[in-house]
Amino acid sequence: MSTIHETLYRERLRSAQDAVALIPSGAKVAMPLAAGQPPAILAAFAARARAAEVSNVRLHYLLCTGVAGTSVFDFDLRDVIIPMSFFHGGVERALDKRRLAEALPAVDIVPCHFSQVSRALVEHVGVDTLIATVSPMDADGNFSLGASTDYALTVSRKPGIRLILEVNANMPYVRGDCMIPVSSVTALVENNVGLPILPPAPRNEVDDAIGAIVAGLVEDGNCLQMGIGALPDAVCSGLSHHRNLGIHTEMMTVGLANLVKAGVVDNSRKQTHVGRSIFTFALGDQSLYDFLHDNPEVEAYPVDYVNNPFTISRNDRVVSVNATLQIDLNGACNSEFMNGRQFSASGGQVDFVRGAYASRGGRSIIACHSTAAKGTLSRIVPVLTGPVTTSRNDTHLVVTEYGWTDLKGKSVAERARALIALAHPDFREELDRAAQGAGLYAPA
Repeated sequence: MSTIHETLYRERLRSAQDAVALIPSGAKVAMPLAAGQPPAILAAFAARARAAEVSNVRLHYLLCTGVAGTSVFDFDLRDVIIPMSFFHGGVERALDKRRLAEALPAVDIVPCHFSQVSRALVEHVGVDTLIATVSPMDADGNFSLGASTDYALTVSRKPGIRLILEVNANMPYVRGDCMIPVSSVTALVENNVGLPILPPAPRNEVDDAIGAIVAGLVEDGNCLQMGIGALPDAVCSGLSHHRNLGIHTEMMTVGLANLVKAGVVDNSRKQTHVGRSIFTFALGDQSLYDFLHDNPEVEAYPVDYVNNPFTISRNDRVVSVNATLQIDLNGACNSEFMNGRQFSASGGQVDFVRGAYASRGGRSIIACHSTAAKGTLSRIVPVLTGPVTTSRNDTHLVVTEYGWTDLKGKSVAERARALIALAHPDFREELDRAAQGAGLYAPA
């Protein structure tokens, strides 16, 4: 390691308390999602807020973890550190429940495709500070963003940005375009703690049935993108007999990593990054982080590259698999709103729906259970009860446990009939009446 790099490192090293003292009132702060959120910095900043040493700070992020939920997003700090969420999770839903009880507005949401978050933060929000967890410095004086390159890399390159990094020996050193040079850093904090662990989502027989159907739609040599949750996990489990698959995904999951380890994925038939699995963030268990660490077959890139539909389409035969909460009879999807409130957000769903379909021979798959609320509600509905995440013009293949349909080229009447056939039998007659009442087709 260069003496110059070591000198710069020592000069920038601070306690967490001294590092967050560099963030002024009124700052517009960004932090990466999930594993990139720095616990020591967040705890110190929350303490500073409680001591009334800072005010009116807006914190911009996706997918908050508990480490932020129990520090900067403590309910009592709501008017001091203001959460500006691009993607809701359990933390925001818990806060919304508390806010509703206090007759306060919900946590604010910034509608945005994942691919556009970097530009939104730099050009439209004008963030002035980035806080992030990084791997230890390498011999060239660079820190890897590891499991959370996402929008953090692009924000880190904004001229004049205040960069406060938490160096954690447990953050995997990942290759690719995910490095921050020590010369760009404002302050460094050392804190070696375990990364957030995402336990596997519990799967049931419906998940496995859908997973088997989707896996049957995947062909050898396809390039995969998988979302988060039980359904994508079930799909990965169903791909064990495939060969020569590739990975170009926003999220690297345990299921995808296991396909690489098993030799199912070798990235040999990709047109870009041949022989490499590409992702922009990772969240899972320790085995996933161990898999990523210093692995020459895996590379991380910023989300404005990974999720750019043009970038996605440069690989042939891309298959994207994502879940939704509701599909209407036209084929439009609500993937982010539940019970009248924001539940998650659009994330990268539309990025990959469009990128996969633009790929030569590519297909995007929207999968969901036919019912919700223990079978009392149909996920296929006459009218969505939330915003349109994926438009009817974009939806391609739809899968439930009752089969699959290709909506491309189908008229509105044909779509309605095809989707009703994928609904739970208990709701098909009701949906048929609704379709006729809306004039989608005449009675048989």
